[in-house]
Amino acid sequence: MTDRPAPGGWSDPTLAAALLAVDPVGLGGVALRAGPGPGRDRWLALLRTLLPADAPMRRVPAQIADGRLLGGLDLAATLRSGRRVAERGILVEADGGVVLLAMAERLPSATAGRIAAVLDQGQVVLERDGLALRLPTRLGVVALDEGVGDDERPPAALLERLAIHVDLASVAAESPPPQPSAVAKARLLLPAVATPDAEIEALCAVTVAFGVGSLRVADFALRTARIAAALAGRDRVGPDEVAAAVRLVLAPRATMIPSAEPEADSPPPPPPPDTAPADDEQAEAPADPMRSLQEMAVAAARAAIPPGLLARLAAGQSLRRSTASAGDAGASRNDARRGRPIGSRAGELRTGARLDIVETLRAAAPWQALRRTAAAARTDTGPTEMGPTEMGPRPRIIVRPEDFRIARFRRQTGTTAIFAVDASGSSAMHRLGEAKGAVEMLLADCYVRRDQVALIAFRGRDATLLLPPTRSLVRAKRSLAGLPGGGGTPLAAGIEAASALAGEVRRTGRTALVVLLTDGKANVARDGTGGRELAAEHALFAARRLRADGVSAMLVDTAPRPQPAAQRLSEAMGAAYLVLPQADSLVISAAVRGMADLRA
Repeated sequence: MTDRPAPGGWSDPTLAAALLAVDPVGLGGVALRAGPGPGRDRWLALLRTLLPADAPMRRVPAQIADGRLLGGLDLAATLRSGRRVAERGILVEADGGVVLLAMAERLPSATAGRIAAVLDQGQVVLERDGLALRLPTRLGVVALDEGVGDDERPPAALLERLAIHVDLASVAAESPPPQPSAVAKARLLLPAVATPDAEIEALCAVTVAFGVGSLRVADFALRTARIAAALAGRDRVGPDEVAAAVRLVLAPRATMIPSAEPEADSPPPPPPPDTAPADDEQAEAPADPMRSLQEMAVAAARAAIPPGLLARLAAGQSLRRSTASAGDAGASRNDARRGRPIGSRAGELRTGARLDIVETLRAAAPWQALRRTAAAARTDTGPTEMGPTEMGPRPRIIVRPEDFRIARFRRQTGTTAIFAVDASGSSAMHRLGEAKGAVEMLLADCYVRRDQVALIAFRGRDATLLLPPTRSLVRAKRSLAGLPGGGGTPLAAGIEAASALAGEVRRTGRTALVVLLTDGKANVARDGTGGRELAAEHALFAARRLRADGVSAMLVDTAPRPQPAAQRLSEAMGAAYLVLPQADSLVISAAVRGMADLRA
């Protein structure tokens, strides 16, 4: 989002800091997209200056444990006293202030859900380690989004609850910073700020026009407009405040662009037939203030939409929605010995299991007083073959098998994208060209993602594996240099070959993703005989088998126009559906990356 004039002459990033400082609880927070650097440091320093002097500001790392985030059992104090002692988490410590989520794009979805629950309830509900507490926690959140690509975003559950989204390219030097005194006055004035019906209807109209389907977001826009009016020293929301709310709250969430000229609610009534307007009555009727305000708000939102946002939505987010249940591409798998720690569970020490010592001590700590008393009673009065002296000193911590906690891990599995390309017919070279481009683009960053790519071409009577799973760009280019084209369309053979290769990939512990490029018009059956009707039945049967195996898939329709046969095939496969005229090599590779980024 570029710097634009805002109430008070501030840029939008500066205005966002002032709005959050006035009412962090009401706004939920700010999603600040910016890499580490002087610009972000200046923004955070400005926010610290505008917040009340006694308002805490705490930083939360991306991989924080639940005990440190929400609180839990104070292990050292509990072991010393023999009774449960609670520890305050970072969110409770930040009550009345702001928390900074470092690298929010890497925040686990479970952690984001816990923070979202605290924002919704205004309290931390602590029910773990034998504790049952409810601690008031009212705060704002600044999600520091350092993502580079469009697929690197904080979890949606968190972004939904942060009113303002700002892409901090830079903070204009000429933008005068707000004064803490003005922010303090705005806090006092805010309860008295009124919002006329026209401004409320304009905000709702823009929300609907830009495809924002959340009532929470509409409420955030209204709150933002009221706070902006309070910062300007006014007790009534006006057009400038509506425009600021549209830019900061609604525009970054837009999912569609309305027409430049919104249609009127109803056409004007025709003039009476028995009267003719005089010459001096030919002047235009006065403009409708309501419609003028809505048009202004729509124009502000159109101007503030980040460049390329809607193109990315058309190629990426719609695909993600259609493939959310298509399989486990790029899935994370639980592991007993390696990966990212994801907590612990009660269990037995079996082969390969790793004991979580800290959590085991945490489970045993509350029972030490009772266990020591019971152990002393058995030693002093119970029958034993050894006296106290022979037994040696009593253990300081008594751990029993029911206290054992087994460490749990989750590791990322690599993805193998299997391209199955229809190399038959006169347009085969175009399809193969797009497949080559997509394969090379995916291989360009496969060393970072640890992904592999394979290529199957089907023509004539069978399918051929032209490129086995590889991460070598040189090998791929050599294999793709001279692909043959022309002949019949053995679609069933191509799908079965991709399914067989996907099975081999999954047996090695990797995740398979099938990308089928075809127009869906099969004319060669499984046994190599001709006949479109039988070939189509065999292709649909092979597609259903692929779906039953749980393999994620995407079908790219290579016909000049979308074909019903290709659409039926994609439904049978449970696959995402793209059309080649809009899905060139760049879009196909981005779509495959998007599917590989989906997590189970």
